[in-house]
Amino acid sequence: MKKVLFFLFSFLALANLNAQIVKPVKWTTKVEKLSDSEFNLMMEGKIDKDWHVYSQFTPADGPLPAEFAFKDAKGNYELVGKVKESPYKKQFNEVFGVDEYYFEKNVAFTQKVKIINAKLTSIKAKIDYQVCKQACINDNMSFTFQLPNTGQVPEETATNISETDTTSSSQFTVSETAKPETKTVVADPKKEDEKGLWAIFFLAFLGGLAALLTPCVFPMIPMTVSFFTKQSKNPAQGKRNAILYGISIIAIYVVLGLAITGIFGADALNALSTNPWFNVFFFLLLVVFAVSFLGAFEIMLPNSWANKVDRQADRGGVIGILFMALALAIVSFSCTGPIVGTLLVESASKGGIAPIIGMLGFSTALALPFMLFAMFPSWMHSLPKSGGWLNTVKVSLGFLELALAFKFLSNADLVLQLHLLEREVFLAIWIAIFGAWALYLLGKIMTPHDSPLTYISVGRLSLGLLVLAFTIYMIPGLFGAPLKLISAFPPPQTYSESPMGFFGNSATSEEELPDGAEIGPHGLTVFTDYEIGLAYAKTVNKPVMLDFTGYACVNCRKMENNVWSDEKVLNVLKNDVVLISLYVDDKRELPKSEQTVSKETGNEITSIGDKWTEFIITKYKTNTQPFYVLIDLKEEKLNAPISYTPNIDEYLSWLNDGISKFK
Repeated sequence: MKKVLFFLFSFLALANLNAQIVKPVKWTTKVEKLSDSEFNLMMEGKIDKDWHVYSQFTPADGPLPAEFAFKDAKGNYELVGKVKESPYKKQFNEVFGVDEYYFEKNVAFTQKVKIINAKLTSIKAKIDYQVCKQACINDNMSFTFQLPNTGQVPEETATNISETDTTSSSQFTVSETAKPETKTVVADPKKEDEKGLWAIFFLAFLGGLAALLTPCVFPMIPMTVSFFTKQSKNPAQGKRNAILYGISIIAIYVVLGLAITGIFGADALNALSTNPWFNVFFFLLLVVFAVSFLGAFEIMLPNSWANKVDRQADRGGVIGILFMALALAIVSFSCTGPIVGTLLVESASKGGIAPIIGMLGFSTALALPFMLFAMFPSWMHSLPKSGGWLNTVKVSLGFLELALAFKFLSNADLVLQLHLLEREVFLAIWIAIFGAWALYLLGKIMTPHDSPLTYISVGRLSLGLLVLAFTIYMIPGLFGAPLKLISAFPPPQTYSESPMGFFGNSATSEEELPDGAEIGPHGLTVFTDYEIGLAYAKTVNKPVMLDFTGYACVNCRKMENNVWSDEKVLNVLKNDVVLISLYVDDKRELPKSEQTVSKETGNEITSIGDKWTEFIITKYKTNTQPFYVLIDLKEEKLNAPISYTPNIDEYLSWLNDGISKFK
C-alpha cells in the first residue's frame, strides 16, 4: 500500500511539474544610496526548497554560472567593480568533474554604480542564471532600478525598493520607503569554505616541501642552521634566532598573499579565473615556469636586490634575521618563484583569503626544517647529501608545471567552444609530457643541468616506474576510457573528436549518419534541429523522442550515463525512435533574420538556446530540463511527457507505452 501511495504522489507531483512554467526563484530588487552619485543595485532571490542557483564564479566546464548585463551604461553610469554576491556553498560534481558553487534558500547580488548623467532616473539590468533540483532551468530576469533623487535623502527613506513579479512574463515596480533588509547567513557556507581553505593549505604545504628539495633551497639548510648554532653566544640563543628566522620566512610569504588579496580584492581573481583570456595568460605563465625548471633559463630577481638585503642582514639582531629571511626568498627565487606563482594562481582562483592561506601553507613547510634542525642539530646527520638528485626534483616539478598549464588552456577552449583542445588532444599532450618525464627518470633523457648518470637510484627508478604506469593508464582514454583518477582535468568525453572513442561501440559511423544528424551519447544518432529531425522521422516512419537538455545540465548527464546506458533502454533509443536533442543553453547566435522577441514571454530570442527555450515554454508549458516528450508524425503527444526519471524500469515502461500507441 505504501508503494502504491508513493507512486501516486510521485505521479501527481510530476504531472503538476509538467503542467506549468516553473519559477523556483522569486526576485526583488533594492537601490541603496551611498552618496549623491553612487548607488548599490541589489538583486535578491528567494529560492524554493531543494533548488540551487549557481554562482557567477562556477568553473567554466561545470553548471552554467550567473551572468549579468547592465544596459545603456555609456555616458550614463559606470560599474564600480564586479557584481558581489552572498556566500555560496561548494561541492564537487562528479558528473562534470569540477567543484560547483551554488546558493540555497536565498541569494543576493550587489552591483555598485557611479552616476555620470545627473538626469538619469533608472537603470535596466538582466540576469541569466541556471537553477537546478531534479530538473534544471535556464532562466533570466530583467530589472528596472528606479534611482532616488540625487539630493540628500533622510536615512529612513534612503532605500528605494523595486519588486519584480516572477509568476508571469509581465513585470511591475513598486516604490516605497523602507530600511534595508537584514540578512542572516547560515553557517553551512562557512563550513564549506573552511574545508576548501584547509585543502589549499595542505596543497600549498606540499608545494613548500617540494621547494625544499630544490638546488636553491636544500643546500641552504645546513649552512643557515650552522650559522645560528655557531655564531650565537649559547645554544639557547641559537635556537631562538632560528625560530625567529623561520617566523620571518612565514611572515614574508604571508605578506605576499596579503598584497595579492589587497591589490586585486578578495574575489577579483576568482572572477578572472573564469575568464578565458586570463586562463590563456595563466597557461603562458606556467609554461614559462616549466621551461625554467627544465633548465632553459633561470628566473631570477635583480642581483642588486640580494646585495642590498645582504648588507641589511649584517646588522644583526631581529632586523638582521628578518633580512636574512628576505635574502633567502630572493636568492632562492629561481626555484621557489615558479612554485609560488603556481600556488598564487590556483589559490587566487578560489577567491577570499585563499592566497593568504596558500602562502601560509607554503612558507610553513619552507620554514620548519630551519627551525627544527636548529633545535635538534643532531638531526643534521640524517640529511642526504646535496647532489644531482636535487636537479632531478627541479626538472620533475617542471614536467608537472607543464602538465598543469594545459588545464588552464583547456578551460579557455571549453568556454570559447573552439574545439582546438578536445579530449583526445589534451590526453595526447599529457601522455607525451608524462611519458617524457618517465624516460627522464629512467635515464633516457637528460636536461642541460644534469650530471652524467652511472646508475639510477632505487628511489628514482621507483618514481620512474610510477610515472610510466600512469602514462600507460592514460592511453585507453584516447579510445573512450573514462579515466576516473583524473576526471577533473581533461575535457569531458562529449567534448572530443569522437564521443565514443576511436573504437567505441557506436551503432552508426559518421559516414552512415543521416543529413543533419550527429553521434550522441552511447553512439546514438541524434538530431539537434527540430525540423530536420521531424522530417527524417517521417521518411523512416518512426515516433520522435524530444530530449530537452542542456550542456550544463547535471541531471541530463545522469540520465544519459545511468539510464540511457542500460541495454534495454539503449536498444529502444537506437532502433525504435528518432532522437532529437534540443539544447536550451546553446549560446550560439541565431542569424539576424531569425532573432525576435517572444510574444508570449517578452524575452529576446537571439541564440539557439533561446529558440528551444521558447519552444518548450510555448508548446509544452514548462521550462525544465531534462524533459522528454514522445510525439507522432503529426507532432501530437503519444503519452504524458516526463522529466528526470532515474528508475530504469519506469523510464523503459514510459518509452514502450508511447511507442505502442504510435504503432
